[in-house]
Amino acid sequence: MQRFAHFSLLCAYLHPIMKRNIAIFASGSGSNAENIIRYLKNNSLLAVQLVVSNKIDAFVLERARRLNVPSAVFSKKEWESGKEVLALLADYRIDFIVLAGFLLRIPDSLLHAYPDKIINIHPSLLPKFGGKGMYGDKVHEAVVASGETESGITIHYINEHYDEGGVIFQTTCPVLPTDTAADVAAKVHALEYAHYPRIIEEVFRSAVATD
Repeated sequence: MQRFAHFSLLCAYLHPIMKRNIAIFASGSGSNAENIIRYLKNNSLLAVQLVVSNKIDAFVLERARRLNVPSAVFSKKEWESGKEVLALLADYRIDFIVLAGFLLRIPDSLLHAYPDKIINIHPSLLPKFGGKGMYGDKVHEAVVASGETESGITIHYINEHYDEGGVIFQTTCPVLPTDTAADVAAKVHALEYAHYPRIIEEVFRSAVATD
């Protein structure tokens, strides 16, 4: 594991006792991760305390550094084991996990440790265009190639199968006959930025209320 702590771990314990901590898992640029961090910056109940990636060169790590959020990178072996990941989440007292463009399967050890506390966003209207290998531009290209008249986003819980967890929220955007995959991607990204932080807040506030 490579760890990038931008402030003391002690800071994770300085929030009010009832504040709940979120870890964001991301593999790429991290624009959704940054949007979520900024949205929750002054939230009274929820705070992003950690960014985790599986890629040392993922730009999300730079975004985390600029936003003073600690980050860590795990090797494939470490990730598959899950032990070091769980240990780090425990160090930061993580209550919930958000996937924001994270491309690896969540190991069973994390699923068991965080039941119904891991959520993901997928850039299509599941169950269409989901499953292993369907991510990013591959999804939008498949939508256009299939002649779909609409696409959108699905926010859902994570289980042991790719993109098959319970759906929390969906919303749509039109796909015009003249749209390219890039056009669809732009529309879907706009939906992600508009809705994902809000749904995260609603889902986790509700979870806290029922604890």
